[in-house]
Amino acid sequence: MKTWFHSWRAAIRIARRDAWRSKGRSALVLAMIALPILGVSALDLTYRSSELSAAEQAERSMGAADAIFRDASVEGVPILQDPRGESHTPVKDYKDEPWPNGPTDVAKTFPAGSTVLTDRTGVAKLTTTHGLLSADVRELKASDPMTRGIMPLLSGRLPEKNDEVMATSHFLEVSGLSIGSTLSARNFDRTYRIVGSYELPDSLGADQINALPGAFLAPYGKAAEKAGLPTPDVSTAYLVRSSGGFTWNKVQQINTKGVAVTSRAVLLDPPADSEVPLYSKEGWGTYDSSPAADAALYASIATVVGLAMLEICLLAGPAFAVGARRSRRQLGLVGANGGARSHIRAIVLSGGLVIGVAAAVLGTVLAVILTLVLQPVLEDMMNQRFGAFDVRPLELLGIALLAVLTGLLAAIVPAITASRQTVLASLTGRRGVRRSSRVLPLIGLAAVLLGVAIALFGSIVTESSVIVGGGSAIAELGVVALTPALVGLFGRAGRWLPLSPRLALRDAVRNRGRTAPAVAAVLAAVAGTVAVSTFMASNEAQSRAGYEARLPHGAVSAFVQEEGGRDVPAVRDAVQRLFPVDVRADVERVAVGKPTCPVWGGGPGCGRYETVIPLENECPMYATNLGGGDASEKFTPEQRRKMLTDDWRCSRQSSGGWVFTDGGLLVGDAKLLQVLGVDDPGAVKALADGKVVSFSRADIAKNGTYGIKQVTDLAAADKASEKGLPAPGKISSLPAYLVPEGQESYGVNALMTPATAKAAGLSTVPAGSYFSTERMPDSEQRQKLDGELAKLGSSVELHVEQGFVNDDSLFVIALAIFAGLVTIGAAGIATGLAQADAEADLKTLAAVGAPPRVRRTLSGFQCGVVAAMGVILGSAAGVLPAIGLRLTEERDAIRYYEEAISQGWDNGMSGPPYIPIVVPWETLAGLLVAVPLGAALLAALVTRSRGALARREAT
Repeated sequence: MKTWFHSWRAAIRIARRDAWRSKGRSALVLAMIALPILGVSALDLTYRSSELSAAEQAERSMGAADAIFRDASVEGVPILQDPRGESHTPVKDYKDEPWPNGPTDVAKTFPAGSTVLTDRTGVAKLTTTHGLLSADVRELKASDPMTRGIMPLLSGRLPEKNDEVMATSHFLEVSGLSIGSTLSARNFDRTYRIVGSYELPDSLGADQINALPGAFLAPYGKAAEKAGLPTPDVSTAYLVRSSGGFTWNKVQQINTKGVAVTSRAVLLDPPADSEVPLYSKEGWGTYDSSPAADAALYASIATVVGLAMLEICLLAGPAFAVGARRSRRQLGLVGANGGARSHIRAIVLSGGLVIGVAAAVLGTVLAVILTLVLQPVLEDMMNQRFGAFDVRPLELLGIALLAVLTGLLAAIVPAITASRQTVLASLTGRRGVRRSSRVLPLIGLAAVLLGVAIALFGSIVTESSVIVGGGSAIAELGVVALTPALVGLFGRAGRWLPLSPRLALRDAVRNRGRTAPAVAAVLAAVAGTVAVSTFMASNEAQSRAGYEARLPHGAVSAFVQEEGGRDVPAVRDAVQRLFPVDVRADVERVAVGKPTCPVWGGGPGCGRYETVIPLENECPMYATNLGGGDASEKFTPEQRRKMLTDDWRCSRQSSGGWVFTDGGLLVGDAKLLQVLGVDDPGAVKALADGKVVSFSRADIAKNGTYGIKQVTDLAAADKASEKGLPAPGKISSLPAYLVPEGQESYGVNALMTPATAKAAGLSTVPAGSYFSTERMPDSEQRQKLDGELAKLGSSVELHVEQGFVNDDSLFVIALAIFAGLVTIGAAGIATGLAQADAEADLKTLAAVGAPPRVRRTLSGFQCGVVAAMGVILGSAAGVLPAIGLRLTEERDAIRYYEEAISQGWDNGMSGPPYIPIVVPWETLAGLLVAVPLGAALLAALVTRSRGALARREAT
């Protein structure tokens, strides 16, 4: 008794032998299906292996300790923390009460009999072979068994003496140092010898050195303080090991002392959210994604996977049709010997099954091998080491089943087509008359209309990008279903073409069963490229319109904020020496307190200054004489809207520049006006007369003065701010000059000369320089300057104004190349099938005297015709999703703008948002011309001019 099992076993054996016989075609289809499987499987393996377990996370953060204790920096008051110890807040709210001021003694919270290791970390500028490098300095006794897993030793040995350190491998690489080298720090007379290298498994790119406790940070801080420089900030943690570990209840008890704890036991067995008091506090709840967001994510993933499978099926389908066409005599013999149509369908479907299974196995095995081989490279890219190599069999099996399903789907249409052929037509090689479906175009047209309606609904009504994407996908599927009918419409253009392209076009129209899938594959690839290109071109136009230059074109600015501008002279010299400088304008900043104080104030002996805005120039919504507070409590939405749009005091537009001083105040001379392109003789004269040149109307009082307040007592200023009062300080009123409107200052709001600052009792320190250049600095000059600045070790804010630069242009080019490759591949498959079908026609042409080049020319035009039809249809289909997404963005931006105006927010917008829709005509032209032409030339080059001589068949 013959069962379905025996029929399918025989069909699979036939398909396997046929696939082995046609190795080239089988390898092509196998590669098309296996490559996505390889990529997705490798991504799954990489993600799962890099996803650390709680035990692995604990080992990397605390080694063999049971917990990490940290001062929560809340002056010892009780806190609430999350189970991981990453977030915490005081139990009590201090909104209307002064913040407590008291010490936190972490040592008193250690259980009796526990073992404790101190882990201190600070930042220092370390000497290297290239100059100075800012790196972390960690003081942790690495030889203690408790630190196992925190900083694995790579080579050398661990530090044993106070003058020995070990360094991360990345630090040794970028610093040019090695084991045995010596290093020190800036303004530090001690030297240390590097005795080993290590890595931080969770941060492979970290620049860090490790020293024994107390060997580096304390003496380095004393040396900095002695030199009058800021001392480095040091953070301290404690690794604690105690019998019994630290349960969640113990952690909460320790929290009452103002200490945050990361516990190994809690990481391994975290409490339920209901047992975490922090989550019940307002504003501290867990943020889980909503079901709607999850559904949207899954829908997006399903859409992408579905379109990818469709693309592969459209590409592989014609290849299976080639196999079925070449095996038609074999299939005819099956029918002649009693085989039913179901047997013929089973044989062709088995071809897809065999290729799909082979692709699944090959893709999965290669994914495992490549992930293992490339593990060091992947870890460097992710900047962290894998945990255990995590293989999830069910996930890999699910991915592999996609390959099998894709192979079967790709073979369905060829199987149905082959089963419909009569036995006589199969044995004689006659194709008969094929009628195209009349229902499929109607279904396609309905899908196009439905998809367009859904996309427009999503972009205009719901503002959902998921709905826009889903509608666009439905519309694209509709265009795919319409492809056979559209191919027939293209055939009407053949009457105006020469012989070879006319033959190619008519052949493509006559054999729509092989032409339509290839055209649809090209359509899908080009549609995606056009959609992304249109969206990115529109974004580029929006970014270009909103770009604000920070300086005149070609100008350069360099600011140094550290150590009171100590490295400013060296920076000025380096820029002037390596760049084609025309004019250099040196600038200083006002400093209150010690010269080494930070720009924004803070630290012992440091103060700050403020630009005093006259009350009559303050926006009524925020004016201090109205008590500040929420603008919604004072004015109606219409009043707020009117103020922000009509009142110059409230409509302060953002400036394209960026000046690293409070209020944009700089101390310099008229050269700065020259570099900034400010053409105003009045401003030059005002500087010479000792006035402050202001570009901001709001900063100048009615009596024509500019006010500067020096705040020396920051603690008193903070208390005043808590009460809503202005900070106490000395106010200096200086005569001012307002630059007429229309002059761009690039972020500089006010300028005074050093003599004016000195006369007003203001201390200044070097801040940097502005430079105008004779020509734009090239890449080589930039690299040389970057190298020079790196040797200084200071944080230099360097900016070269080169105008708007589109960073996405390379991505668009890469997309176009990808679409071109897919197009050429799909057209090549269709051409191979066309040659198989047209062999008899070519022999007839040769018999009637056609020259040998006709074969090559016809092959090229067949490939070019398929590519051209796909590119034209894909270009039309790809614009829809881009337009829908841009309309969605426009609605979101307008809604945000209207809400901001109605609430009285100064969002920096000068008017309604500009969201253009730009069609990338250059990209479309390149696809429409270059891709079909390239496909045609490639097909012509790889096609032989002469075919094999045919023997006359016996009749």
